[in-house]
Amino acid sequence: MPRMYSGPAGHGLGEWEMIDLIRSGEGPVPPGETWVGDDTAIVRVAAGEVLFATDVVVDGVHVDLSLVGVDDMGWKALAVNVSDVAAMGGVPLRAVAAIAAAKDADLRLMYEGLRAASDAFSCPIVGGDLSRSQTSMVSVAILGVMDSGYAPVKRSGASAGDVLFATGPLGSAAAGLSVLRSGLEDKPDATRERLADAYRRPLPRIENGRAAALGGASAMVDVSDGLCADLYHLAEASGVGFSLDHVPVADGCTLAEALSGGEDYELVFSAPDPKAVENSFSVRGLSAPIRIGACVEDPEARMLDGEPVPLLGWEHEWS
Repeated sequence: MPRMYSGPAGHGLGEWEMIDLIRSGEGPVPPGETWVGDDTAIVRVAAGEVLFATDVVVDGVHVDLSLVGVDDMGWKALAVNVSDVAAMGGVPLRAVAAIAAAKDADLRLMYEGLRAASDAFSCPIVGGDLSRSQTSMVSVAILGVMDSGYAPVKRSGASAGDVLFATGPLGSAAAGLSVLRSGLEDKPDATRERLADAYRRPLPRIENGRAAALGGASAMVDVSDGLCADLYHLAEASGVGFSLDHVPVADGCTLAEALSGGEDYELVFSAPDPKAVENSFSVRGLSAPIRIGACVEDPEARMLDGEPVPLLGWEHEWS
């Protein structure tokens, strides 16, 4: 069926003009590949396992466009998908982005955020779709690959006795959201700016995920829903419990924000040989991962400093 014309999409740009704008910024296309402009993209991948994921970022659910820009929304839409690839120990390869934009959304600015993330994470956007919507949303699907000879690190591989690590301190994104909502004038300007940036423009830990995989990580997850919630996911998938003796709280944040805030996109992983993991990070010039506890045999155990930890964190709800 021919599409109905409904006027220019986004600050005077028609759909075809927007596609031309996107194509003009995509950079050189590798030989044998087809990116923006055909019915599907064509990409070349090495033989072996391919990582394939998708996520959607919706105004009013995952972002609040009264607090952040549509360029930040575009950045986050790609970043959360790249983080899923990082959580398997992989490297992002190519992505497609479908944008459904409200009438007053600045599509040009939204795509600038997507393109900035694409450049930052070396993950070209090779196709997608544009549409109007009552609410702005960006849906990204991504392909990733593993280093040769290494299998993806699932959530389900942890064993009792494995050491638990986090790739960095937690809570910055949740604190950043509070900064954007209320200002938190009691914090220094530099701290407020750093925390707000952590929420607006999260940084997936690609190289840390690779280092964990190459160092023998047995299970891994990214901290998108909150440390407690994501550790619950890992423990349940692996059939183990966990006991934490340390929660790395980011500067300017609270323990509650570190435990349940989410959207940090640090990685949490288990490993049977902590020295091998630490060496893998060291030889790649990365900061050492932070030991936070261990997996335990009792699958019902969810402990912090000897006390039970409730299931805290983000969860969508439907009626």
